[in-house]
Amino acid sequence: MGHGFILNLLEILLINIVLSGDNAVVIALACRNLPNEYKKKAIFYGTFGAVALRVVLTFVAVYVLTIPFLNFIGGILLVWIAINLLKGEEEGDIKANTTLSGAIKTIVIADLVMSLDNVVAVAGAANGSILLIILGLFISIPLIIWGSQILMKIMDRFPIIIIFGAGLLGYTAGEMILKDKVIGYILEGINSNLHTVMPILLALLVIFIGKFTGHSKAQVHNK
Repeated sequence: MGHGFILNLLEILLINIVLSGDNAVVIALACRNLPNEYKKKAIFYGTFGAVALRVVLTFVAVYVLTIPFLNFIGGILLVWIAINLLKGEEEGDIKANTTLSGAIKTIVIADLVMSLDNVVAVAGAANGSILLIILGLFISIPLIIWGSQILMKIMDRFPIIIIFGAGLLGYTAGEMILKDKVIGYILEGINSNLHTVMPILLALLVIFIGKFTGHSKAQVHNK
């Protein structure tokens, strides 16, 4: 193997370390209320289902990201997922958090939405090498599984981390929307500061709606 191959592989490893964080947050949030015997299964099947979809996405990434409104729709979907994950903390009965199939479905959908940046970065670093792309995908699996298991343990001890995790997904959604070919261009034309402000606003929106609506429903159930 040449130096170029090794350097590209190291670049892909770094990309996966940086970009797998959001995926680990989603998995930890989606699985935190599952019975202990289902947590590892949800992480395993959810991660492998998501990676299988990434394989397909990686090979069509350059084309996929040229589709207008795709990042915008993905960003809105991610906001919805983040709000529902946070609402589950208040309600304790959201399907996506208390059933194995629901948790796996949440993980796969959210990972599919967030993988656009990941697969484009990996595909670019691979310079067309199928072997590097495959290695990059395999590298991401242990990173996500290991990261999500650590996060779940931290969330059990410090529940406030759940709020920050959901806020991080909202921030990621804001970045996705701004990268959209059409919506991003329009927003840039309105105000260049939106690139800084919008992700923060969406993070705060997710936290506010998730906590407020979850708390309201919990009060209704208790009456």
